[in-house]
Amino acid sequence: MGASTGDVRRIAVSTGGGDCPGLNAVIRAVVKTAIGVYGWEVLGIESGFDGLLGRYGARVRPLTAESVRGILPLGGTILGTSNRGNPFAMPTETGEPIDRSPEVVNRIRELEIDALVTIGGDGSMRIASQLLELGINLVGVPKTIDNDLAATDVTFGYDSALHVATDAIDRLHTTAESHNRVMVVEVMGRDAGWIALEAGIAGGADVILIPEIPYRIDAVASALINRARAGRKFSIVVVSEGAVPEGGAQVYQEERHGAPGARRLGGICIQVAEDIALATGAETRAVVLGHLQRGGSPSPFDRTLGTRFGAAAVHLIARGGYGRMVALRGRDIVDVSIADAIARPKLVDPNGEMVQAARSVGISFGT
Repeated sequence: MGASTGDVRRIAVSTGGGDCPGLNAVIRAVVKTAIGVYGWEVLGIESGFDGLLGRYGARVRPLTAESVRGILPLGGTILGTSNRGNPFAMPTETGEPIDRSPEVVNRIRELEIDALVTIGGDGSMRIASQLLELGINLVGVPKTIDNDLAATDVTFGYDSALHVATDAIDRLHTTAESHNRVMVVEVMGRDAGWIALEAGIAGGADVILIPEIPYRIDAVASALINRARAGRKFSIVVVSEGAVPEGGAQVYQEERHGAPGARRLGGICIQVAEDIALATGAETRAVVLGHLQRGGSPSPFDRTLGTRFGAAAVHLIARGGYGRMVALRGRDIVDVSIADAIARPKLVDPNGEMVQAARSVGISFGT
């Protein structure tokens, strides 16, 4: 299991992948628990693993109770983050990734870090799993607004993103109704449609398109035409960024200047809006929420969950529970193996209760 509590003197914390509300709550809890309960030193690794490699000026710095004062309600992360900092496949100017993991391991040992708290989503947990194999003591904290990690009922950041998306849909109702328009709203969700599904239900959407249920534009158009015939002259369509038409593929932005890793999802909202306008003749507008969903102050739920996760991660280190990730099951914080955590994604069940409830109140999924 690794070192015992008495062997731990110094731990470090890093945040990887995309930012989201609640990261600072986790960092704060890690620091306050490690120092206040166990008397350990805490180091913060900036910009994912870049701080261990000195990339782009990122560094490793001490974290104290004073340095985390007042950060609980702040969005983002005081340590910075990166979704292109995989030390096992670090990007280069030539576009050919290189393995710099030995440098990361050596730096951790040079800094006499006894254990690492790594906060991130599926990608970060996969990196953590590889570092474990190289002998690094670490525990994981799940973070993703997509809520697609199966080992935990919910990840922090998701609730805040859901609030932003729902609020946007609420606001679009008034302008859509004023102009008798169809508003197509794109939310995040590469492979998992949780944000679109829940925000769509909460915001009273008329059509929800998610990656797990390929849609037919004729079915979408039919649902909107039937609404118009019934006297409802406006409609709201919520689309996951990873939604796909039946027999089609996800829509990506053009690669920018041939930069490595520049290919990213984007454009499905515009495509759907254009297809709806062509099929129905309705005046249609597209709105992409994008990174608005990642920004801003975390919700009370995410502040609380982040705090619980951070404290639990430190207690897990104290028990020598390396190679494990904290998780929420029901109302309790538990821990699971990182290997199990990344074994499969948590996707929307096309025949599940939530989808059935949405269909029951008249929401179409374009099928």
